Amino acid sequence: MTDGGAVLGRIRGWQRRHWRERSKAERVELQSVITWYVTTWVFSVSWLGLPLVGALAQRPAPLAVGGLLLLVGALQCVEANRRTRAVLDHYLGRAALPPGALRPAAVLLALALALTLVLASLDGADPMAVRLFAGAALLPFGLLYGLVAPIAVFLRRSAVLAVVLMAAFGAFDQEPAGMLAIGVMTVFGALFSLLACRCGAWTLSVLWEAERAREVEARLAVAEERLRFGRDLHDVVGRNLAVIALKSELAVQLARRGRPEAVEQMIEVQRIAQESQREVREVVRGYRKADLAIELAGAQGVLSAAGIECEVRGAAAELAPEVQSALGWVVREATTNVLRHGDTRRCAVVLTVEEGRVVLTVENDGASAPAGAEGSAPSDAGGSGLAGLRERLSAVGGTLEAGRVGGDLFRVVAEVPVQVREVTA
Repeated sequence: MTDGGAVLGRIRGWQRRHWRERSKAERVELQSVITWYVTTWVFSVSWLGLPLVGALAQRPAPLAVGGLLLLVGALQCVEANRRTRAVLDHYLGRAALPPGALRPAAVLLALALALTLVLASLDGADPMAVRLFAGAALLPFGLLYGLVAPIAVFLRRSAVLAVVLMAAFGAFDQEPAGMLAIGVMTVFGALFSLLACRCGAWTLSVLWEAERAREVEARLAVAEERLRFGRDLHDVVGRNLAVIALKSELAVQLARRGRPEAVEQMIEVQRIAQESQREVREVVRGYRKADLAIELAGAQGVLSAAGIECEVRGAAAELAPEVQSALGWVVREATTNVLRHGDTRRCAVVLTVEEGRVVLTVENDGASAPAGAEGSAPSDAGGSGLAGLRERLSAVGGTLEAGRVGGDLFRVVAEVPVQVREVTA
């Protein structure tokens, strides 16, 4: 039991390190690569290993050639697994494939086909098994070459190879059915390997393109928010600075003339400067009136566009503007947090008003990181995240609770005491 628990613990540790920390695209890519790894071995075992055991003639020469063929088939699988990542990176445009990278795989393919041909010449195996051996030899190389060569080139060279193999094996099996079977097996192995690698790699390319588009969208959203902040700051500071400059200049002129009005002008400058400080703090902290209904509709639209199933229940009642603004910021901050988290699949936003209080609950799945970590909870930095939300809610007598609730769920609950004339829920 102790050994079993240790093994299970290592598996869970590997899952946390190598699976949960990956994005969706990285998980799909890892799954595809593992599938390619397994596919080469499955075909080698089912088309080469198992038939070789039962169909090989029990004579020294066929046994020796069959053993070599089995060894070469295993080396083909190892080489295919070793080069899968490299050819995938080449196909996705991440890195160029080194010259001669597929040469070992091509040499092993030629050797496997040559050994299969020797078995056919020695009449050392059943003819059907020999055809399976040829197909098993083609698949490991085809999975690699299909991601490197253009489709037209791959198909043309596969057709040439089929003709060559039909002629070579036809020298020992001159029946038309046998020659045709070799050609069909060659074409099947080539087409299967092409479809297996190309379809999976094309899906990954589309997925990564969507991932890049999502990152660009996030950066554009940040840039748009910075522009909005810049406009707000310019509106607040620019006008007041212009007034301060004019009044300061007027105060200088009056002071040079010995006029007592200079003191009044400087007092006015001081008042405007203090007012500017207050307005700048409001802009930085985001104390701007927000319509809760608009924020709820916007959250649902943004999350749905990001491929996250979003459910919004309840509607904004006739709440005071300051309460709507505080709750609207909770919705906005929680939505931003959900978008940051690449594993979120579902999000629920529930607004209820009862017994003199309004409760806003935002719950999403995919919170695999510890609470407070990036991608799991809003940042607790000053002026934003949880601290900023609590500051906004405290201004209207509200409270905020946020944290993981079992499994991978993360929940944010904002509660504000209100007096509501009409409630629509």
